[in-house]
Amino acid sequence: MARTQDPVAVLGIGAMGHGMATSALRGAIPTIVWNRSPDATRDLVTLGAEVAETVADAAQRAAIVVTMVTDADAVISIARDQGMLAALAPGAIWVQMSTIGVAGIERVAALAEKERPDITLLDAPVSGSKDPAAQGKLTIFASGPFEARARVSPLFDALGERTVWVGPVGTGTRLKIVNNTWLAFTSEAVAASVALALRLGLAAETVVDALGGGPLVSPWQAAKLHRILNGDFSPQFALKLALKDVRLALEAADENRFIALGCLADEWQHAVEQGVGDQDLMVVMRALEMRGDTR
Repeated sequence: MARTQDPVAVLGIGAMGHGMATSALRGAIPTIVWNRSPDATRDLVTLGAEVAETVADAAQRAAIVVTMVTDADAVISIARDQGMLAALAPGAIWVQMSTIGVAGIERVAALAEKERPDITLLDAPVSGSKDPAAQGKLTIFASGPFEARARVSPLFDALGERTVWVGPVGTGTRLKIVNNTWLAFTSEAVAASVALALRLGLAAETVVDALGGGPLVSPWQAAKLHRILNGDFSPQFALKLALKDVRLALEAADENRFIALGCLADEWQHAVEQGVGDQDLMVVMRALEMRGDTR
């Protein structure tokens, strides 16, 4: 695998950031990590990571900085309020990989242009969940200046099995919204179909056996079917985060044109309000099965 001498800082060691830092270290990339709660970084030290006490400390020591946090407000807080932008060296690269929506990336780009026009911003959200992040099997929707590609290619090669360069900053985020809309309806197809089957008195095993090997079910959906069958709703992609991404799609588009997506968001919101938002998005199946149940 290609090596890089550029140290990389990963800011945000949640499920995705942790897997991405693991993949960077496996790719022999010098990696500095920071997280609001340091406990999440401890096992990365055994893999060779350096832990920074502050965002500014991490940014100061890295030529490439990755932000991987929950939303645009968290990204802005790290960049401005916690000193990331001020600490970056001239010529550094900021790779914004969080899913923050069109309005979010526009805020980030405006901030970078105002505060640090001497650095390069890349907009590069990813497709994939916890396990692909840890396995280096993400798809990266990268956008930004052409001249930065060579410097980040060793990092992107370590994090993903596929990088798609799609244009100027903001294009990657737009493609990620489309990707996650596809994911939302694909997930809903599994959850609603299994919930319906159970309400009709069919066994989950029957559904998995009948549909699992058919042409309508993707490998990803087949894996989700088996997780449902095993009662495994541990978070690969938490429902509350999937709902956030659906809301970003509705925010970026004309909501009245996408009625089905709006209804899906309302349904998922109801499930989150039942207290299952931290579980895998497939838990929607259980919420649908039990909704209004008086048995």
